[in-house]
Amino acid sequence: MPESLNNKIVIAISSRALFDLDDSDRIYREKNLKEYIDYTLSHENEVLQPGVAFPLIQKLLGVKYPDSDENAFEVILVSKNSANTGLRVFNSIEHYKLDITRAAFTSGRTPYDYLKAFNSSLFLSAEPSDVQLALCNNYAAATILKGVNFDNDTSDELRIAFDGDAVIFSDEAEAVFQSGGLDAFQRNELENCDIPLAPGPFKAFLEALNKIQKAYESTENKPIRTALVTARNAPSHKRAIKTLRHWGINIDEAFFMGGIDKTPVLEVFKPHIFFDDSRSHCLPASKVVPTGHVDAGVKNRT
Repeated sequence: MPESLNNKIVIAISSRALFDLDDSDRIYREKNLKEYIDYTLSHENEVLQPGVAFPLIQKLLGVKYPDSDENAFEVILVSKNSANTGLRVFNSIEHYKLDITRAAFTSGRTPYDYLKAFNSSLFLSAEPSDVQLALCNNYAAATILKGVNFDNDTSDELRIAFDGDAVIFSDEAEAVFQSGGLDAFQRNELENCDIPLAPGPFKAFLEALNKIQKAYESTENKPIRTALVTARNAPSHKRAIKTLRHWGINIDEAFFMGGIDKTPVLEVFKPHIFFDDSRSHCLPASKVVPTGHVDAGVKNRT
């Protein structure tokens, strides 16, 4: 019988999100495919430097189910390289002793088509067009922004932070804000505070994380900590809290920022990844924590 990944949370990640491939990518974009192939093959045995998402993947691969040696996450490399040019990436995976054994090399075509084949719960890429395609087809996906990574983090804890609207929740409330302003948004949220928001693209991924967290409820050392870092504030916080309660999802920490800069809170929480749909929040955040832009919702369409 073939092996199954049904009991794992599958993370699909591109090679440029996992490693620093700026030099070879620059050759590909500015010169031609032949020079790119020649460069990659001639540097095949040189170890790549970690990319922004590298510490996140390290932490994910260290999370196991309680009283088990079985990994809770499966990480699959999905790359636009060919198998030939992708060997350098796998050599680097081997060098860093990352438990990544499965891959899809698509020779220039979008890897989106293979997310379903691997039962992927999350897609991380450095290519916005691939991320947008995945989001449009209801996959949790984010573009990893260039910026800081946590290569000196020695804790055993995996920390993930999420924005609310258009990320965990749908963009229905954000659409009211964009069309009617803050007063209309607050009025809408008060009037509908007992009506759960519809799910956003990251609801299922957060739910999967929560299942692992619940398996550790009776233990002292919990491997995952989550945070909601949202521009909402009182009184619109009620609907967000009640929506999570309706879904049966617990968030460890919640910050209702009321539109102010999120980076000071993120610097304290130190997530291995922060997901937000707003570029105005993502760009400053990427300077202090690894950040993924979620190109979803009305804010990214106006």
